[in-house]
Amino acid sequence: MAGKAHHNTLMPVIVSKLYCASSQVVLVVRRRPLVVNGGGFVVTDCSQRVVFRVDGCGVLGTKGELVLRDGNGDALLLIRRKGGMVEALSINKKWKGYTFDYEGSQKLVFTLKEPRSSCLARNNAISISTEPNKGSSNFEIKGYFPDRNCSIIDSIGNIVAQIGVKEEVEALMTSKDFYHVVVKPGIDQAFLFGVIAVLDYIYGESTRC
Repeated sequence: MAGKAHHNTLMPVIVSKLYCASSQVVLVVRRRPLVVNGGGFVVTDCSQRVVFRVDGCGVLGTKGELVLRDGNGDALLLIRRKGGMVEALSINKKWKGYTFDYEGSQKLVFTLKEPRSSCLARNNAISISTEPNKGSSNFEIKGYFPDRNCSIIDSIGNIVAQIGVKEEVEALMTSKDFYHVVVKPGIDQAFLFGVIAVLDYIYGESTRC
């Protein structure tokens, strides 16, 4: 019980408490068939129920923009890469994730700093920060996403989510179209998959045109 409370205090609700489970959860990510480039991916639980869907630029028609939806198709997060002169002058490109309130207004909840393309190395951590009203937590992504071997780690070094491929699945496939994410108790799954959507785009995978 102490461990669960520990994680809850470290990571407050960022998107919705509906996506904070009381026990560890394993979710499966499946890339959409590439009917259109940048189609995105689908996230399912152990019962093969769709929990999240991510629309990429092939669906939205806009580069540098992603939408995380719930299982019913309702938008939970709008994620945009900051552009213009600010980006040109910045060392790091920034992605910003916004939730929607009941009136449809956007509210910034997290920022992810994308390393320069020359820094997309296996040993280079990517940093994420949440907004002060969300507890101002900081996270890092360690490992290499294209290898399906990376972790999302909180500010004191706890792994809050682990991205990988199960051995029995890996033996049956050569592509990276299926992988799993182990999410620790009390962690906001919608926030995590917003972050994973950005990683997918950065590394030129299913959400990018």
